[in-house]
Amino acid sequence: MKTPITYLFAPGNRPERFDKALATGAGAIVLDLEDAVAPDEKARARDAIADWLPAHAEAASRIVLRINDAQSPWFADDVALLKSLPVGQVMLPKTEWPDQIAQLLARLDPEARVLPLVETARGVANVCDIALAEGVLRLVFGTLDYAVDLDLSGDELGLAYPSARIAIASRCAELASPVAGVTPGIEDAERIAADFAFARAFGFGAKLCIHPKQVAVVHAACRPSAADRDWAERVLAAAAASTGAAQLDGKMIDRPVVLKAQAILARCTNGPTC
Repeated sequence: MKTPITYLFAPGNRPERFDKALATGAGAIVLDLEDAVAPDEKARARDAIADWLPAHAEAASRIVLRINDAQSPWFADDVALLKSLPVGQVMLPKTEWPDQIAQLLARLDPEARVLPLVETARGVANVCDIALAEGVLRLVFGTLDYAVDLDLSGDELGLAYPSARIAIASRCAELASPVAGVTPGIEDAERIAADFAFARAFGFGAKLCIHPKQVAVVHAACRPSAADRDWAERVLAAAAASTGAAQLDGKMIDRPVVLKAQAILARCTNGPTC
């Protein structure tokens, strides 16, 4: 399976939205048992997921289950649900220590993989150890909860340091590029694109979405511009035609330039995944 660039949330207590979420073309669908579900709806949400998922085995590789955090009163029941379903990916909120990941995976199928949600100061401080933990698939930055934890002003500069740490930790652990947090404005396409561009500047390669309308915006933002595509094609053509050190527009074409051009063209053809 290719690596998604969009992770679309669907509230676990709204099963009528599950099929619609799959039809959006999002790279992954996150069936949510945490923030999107009120406490008195948690049991109903688990039942809805348990009823729906076995009948959609063909979509299992695109499904991520976001459970409640380990300190919550719903964690044990969420884990029991995971053990009974063909879900291979679980998103773990409030991940602050690698031991939390190990303790979760000890209760699941050996093939299960975790997407740790890093959304507190402690999580950012320990992110290198979290990224290196066995069974981690990809890091996710919970920007809204992080902002609350540190009482940030709202200026995006407050996200620069944790964004860099999360991206660097992902690269050092040889994980896929991390997943950026949500944009609350459902229909604010300009803001969604700007938020993703900010995350991309630090090396993030995917984004959480809270509404189907956001999916297409992120996919479009991830696609290289016509100018970028033209440059990449010319770089690769020049490199292929040269028997020695290649040049383009008076600049040397070395290996990093070729790799960048290849990455740009790969994003042109991979659609909702990269």
